[in-house]
Amino acid sequence: MNRDVTTTDSPPRMAKELGVLGVFSITLGTTLSGGIFLLPGLAAEEVGAGIVLSYLLVAVPLIPSMFSVVELATAMPRAGGPYYFLDRSLGPLVGTIGGLGTWLALMLKTAFALVGIGYYLQLFFPDVSVVAVALLLALLVGGINLLGARKTTALQIGLSFGLLGILLWFLGTGLPEVDAARFMAIAEGGFDRILATAGMVYVSYIGVIKIAAVAEEVENPMRNLPRGVFSAIGVSMVIYLGVTVTLVGVLPLDELRGNEVAIARAAEVVSGLVGRLLMTVAALMAFAATANAGILSAGRYPYAMSRDRILPEFFGWSRSDGTPLAGVLVTTALVMLFLVSFDPSKIAKLASAFQLLLFSLLNLAVLVMRESRIESYDPGFRSPLYPWMQLVGLLTPLWLIGEMGWLPILFTLLLVGTSLVWYREYVASRIERDGAVFHVFERLGHRRYAPLETELRAILREKGLKDTDPFESVVARAGFLDISHVASFEDVVWLASEVMSRHVGQSPEWLREAFLEGTRLGATPVQSGIALPHVRVPELEEPYLVMVRVRDGVPVQAPPTAWSLAGEPQMVHALFFLASRDDDPGLHLRLLAELAEQLDQPDFLIRWQNAESEQQLKALVLRKDRQLRVALTPDSPANELIGRRVREIELPANVDVALIRRENQTIEPHPDTLLQEGDELLLIGDPAAIRKLAERWVAPAEAE
Repeated sequence: MNRDVTTTDSPPRMAKELGVLGVFSITLGTTLSGGIFLLPGLAAEEVGAGIVLSYLLVAVPLIPSMFSVVELATAMPRAGGPYYFLDRSLGPLVGTIGGLGTWLALMLKTAFALVGIGYYLQLFFPDVSVVAVALLLALLVGGINLLGARKTTALQIGLSFGLLGILLWFLGTGLPEVDAARFMAIAEGGFDRILATAGMVYVSYIGVIKIAAVAEEVENPMRNLPRGVFSAIGVSMVIYLGVTVTLVGVLPLDELRGNEVAIARAAEVVSGLVGRLLMTVAALMAFAATANAGILSAGRYPYAMSRDRILPEFFGWSRSDGTPLAGVLVTTALVMLFLVSFDPSKIAKLASAFQLLLFSLLNLAVLVMRESRIESYDPGFRSPLYPWMQLVGLLTPLWLIGEMGWLPILFTLLLVGTSLVWYREYVASRIERDGAVFHVFERLGHRRYAPLETELRAILREKGLKDTDPFESVVARAGFLDISHVASFEDVVWLASEVMSRHVGQSPEWLREAFLEGTRLGATPVQSGIALPHVRVPELEEPYLVMVRVRDGVPVQAPPTAWSLAGEPQMVHALFFLASRDDDPGLHLRLLAELAEQLDQPDFLIRWQNAESEQQLKALVLRKDRQLRVALTPDSPANELIGRRVREIELPANVDVALIRRENQTIEPHPDTLLQEGDELLLIGDPAAIRKLAERWVAPAEAE
């Protein structure tokens, strides 16, 4: 095995290479494909002009499910997306069903896209074999995905925006040509058939699942996932409506029904050969984007399930950057098998049926996670109208499956049954894990699964802060104690509680007991000479922090889950006492996680002990890209600030003067504070604004 390949023994953290543009492109590119370029003709064969209503009705189960998927993905951004959500919320049995089923649904959608490429190539090369082309392209796309998410996403962005441009051209030229009289027969197929067709075209929106599957590779998922997904789905819904209206309004129904390349024919009616050529190019781009993103996301499912021992270790074979080699290879092989086994209509119905079941379960997962009251469940986006939104999303997909006919129902039941057998025969004896549903049981007097909280806290630390979290301001205005010698940890707690009581509206006695009780219960993290006692205070307006340096050290009892021997006292030199609002546990945990992240730096304790001022100590804790130290000397670029008051400094709205170091004192700035020669300012704020101020006020030698 190559040196850059690893297995599940030490699964690497997947590289975060997807920004908001990547999220948008993957979601859009996988949504605007078969639903536009292949399905409308197949759907019209079932329901005629009613396809417009079928595509509109899809929004009923889609919107709640989209909200639920994004909420879960911003709370638990992990490879395998929906599988991971179901496993951690409803337990490994449901996780096995969801994981295997979603993997299969994604592969079916990918096969559907590859078949579509063959149909459009036949417009210009009538003798080409649809299946042969699809098989060759499956090999090509699989090979690209072995290169990793960054290279895959670059291709995805180009394909998605090229596709979007051509579709907007089609709508601009086609909508003015629509014949309104063609919509007189919009309901002739009957409401039941319209519903059944809505279930079939639901596969068009599988892009939400695909992006959730690669959530672990999204940079700042709490911000980028909601922005990318909602914008892509919004654009997709508008385009689907416009395209179906144009198709029905331009083509006679006899020409639309069963036409796999209906949109190319409509473009030809409106714009001649140029239109047909452009829509063929758009179709090829759309199907290539879908196939590319399909294998990208589907390959993450066996990887994630292998990490959790639901599939054999072989599926965890990956490169050092986390690219799931085995998952991509097996996924590509299975896609090729489906290409030679099913026709397009059956592929669409089978993929849609299980996607509907999956979305129903994901809405149930949000209900369970919310009702479990696990404090470390901290999504960056929370679905509106809870729980009614989730109840609609739970029930309507099941109704649509029932309207789709016996084959999708049988397929869904068979898939669930196969997953149950696999779980019983292979999975059950290999894992000891339960989901958040047991925390709901615990509230009802039964049992809970504590390790899930630990896992979610680790995810919380990895996700980092929300953009609105006041971490920098909390550190900047923190109280500070510098102690040479102290008899015991209890004495340090008392001194810190006295300082904190002036800011949080609680007595020193109350705070002392709360900090000590938390430590006795093992809630105080202790690592490498650093301790983080923390409490949540009722009716507290904003978090407050007290930083304590104990130069000679003080012994602190480590919790049983600490990084040293369980329960042994550690000599601690840096203590950070955090108090947060009692009604916002998510903020409290994020601040605590960010503190731990900033303190877990090489040589932190050495630099902490050697720091000469409170300002230097706080600079050690602040995030490096959000702080700037500016020296006011006659020969510095910032000499223009000497003699000004703080309120007279021209600062961006998202930057503040946090501290002023003057001689041997640290001064808390006020608007009327007069700046003097020799002062050193500590500025905090947005990274982009900080960089611009550094270019203006810090000499290049100082910046280095």
